[in-house]
Amino acid sequence: MANTILVGAQWGDEGKGKIIDVLTEEVDIVVRTQGGNNAGHTVFLGDTKYVLHLVPSGILRPRKRCVIGNGVVVDPVGLVEEIDVLEGQRVRVKGRLFISETAHLVLPYHRELDARREIRKGRQKIGTTKRGIGPAYGDKAARTGLRVIDLMHAERFAGQLRERVRENNAVLRAWGAKGLSFERVHAAYRAAGDRLRPLVANTMILLNDAIARGQSLLFEGAQGTFLDVDHGTYPYVTSSNTTAGGACTGSGVPPHRMDRVVGVMKAYTTRVGEGPLPTENPEIADLLHAMGREFGATTGRPRRCGWFDAVATRHACRVNGIDELAVTNVDGLDTLETIRVCIAYRAGRTRYDHVPSDAEVLAACEPVYAEFPGWRTPTQGARRWRELPVRAREYLQALAELSGAPLGIVSVGPARAQTIFR
Repeated sequence: MANTILVGAQWGDEGKGKIIDVLTEEVDIVVRTQGGNNAGHTVFLGDTKYVLHLVPSGILRPRKRCVIGNGVVVDPVGLVEEIDVLEGQRVRVKGRLFISETAHLVLPYHRELDARREIRKGRQKIGTTKRGIGPAYGDKAARTGLRVIDLMHAERFAGQLRERVRENNAVLRAWGAKGLSFERVHAAYRAAGDRLRPLVANTMILLNDAIARGQSLLFEGAQGTFLDVDHGTYPYVTSSNTTAGGACTGSGVPPHRMDRVVGVMKAYTTRVGEGPLPTENPEIADLLHAMGREFGATTGRPRRCGWFDAVATRHACRVNGIDELAVTNVDGLDTLETIRVCIAYRAGRTRYDHVPSDAEVLAACEPVYAEFPGWRTPTQGARRWRELPVRAREYLQALAELSGAPLGIVSVGPARAQTIFR
């Protein structure tokens, strides 16, 4: 299998974890390249539910190797807890998971700063997960961050951490929060560092050597295109590059070694947190929430839901260079008589066939809809394209044509078997 970048083509939560798990069967290594434990990928194997935050979904395939790349920000304590849960579920991690020595650390003061900033913003809050991801990336850009390689050197880490706790405590106290105890933070992170030490590697060398040996890689995206810090609905975005280019910078694998880009999108649209969502619709939200769907894997918050937005997915196909689409959650629409798809936006007298760069303009846009007849038939049992209802096939083909990339994969449920390849 070629080296493949998998990205979310909407606002995250598109079902990437399931698609990654399915595609992993054909690759040797799965690589996570951005984000932190603010992301959550959910995979169902039989009756067992696995929720992954930092560990790539490929860990659920016994003979695959997984890499947490340099572009990820890592909470060592949280990662150890995640590994413990996996091992409790009889998933072997040792010898299969590798962590970049140059990945940056998320520390307790990052989480405190994240929470305090949201409080101070009031109605202008971003809606972050408060996991400290933004402040950690901020320190990385300011060149004041600590990295995994620092954690591996006890004396160096202690001196660096003491200074950073002191500096950040001054900010937190000025904002009315309590300062952190250096001793407690140091003890917890040193213990986590000792647990993780056997997993730390120069992953840039590991990955490029694997390619030279003819092995195939799958780059696992977190969040979605419209949460990209450069190409998303800024400022209502995450703090990393969630688009395809982030796979290169976040792993050390050059662009000419990438062979294809798979874009994952739901058959409708969802978003967690604040920011514009032009097709948001309370009726479809109520329908999906009543099914027990669309609650965040990381926060448990109900997701905002709306009709499929083809303007957004067309933009995502362009910015990512998407070669193939994977459409998930088709079965969520099985009961609807009529399904709407946004084909353009309108703000006053202006019609937009692309996503405006200004989030305020986007928030003022009204969707222009096309309507499709629903299939009113369960799809969860379909295993081949021809087994889908005719109207479901017509709807899916329309989504691909409107988005501008061919349809390759259809998911009609959370299980591996509920996957259809065109």
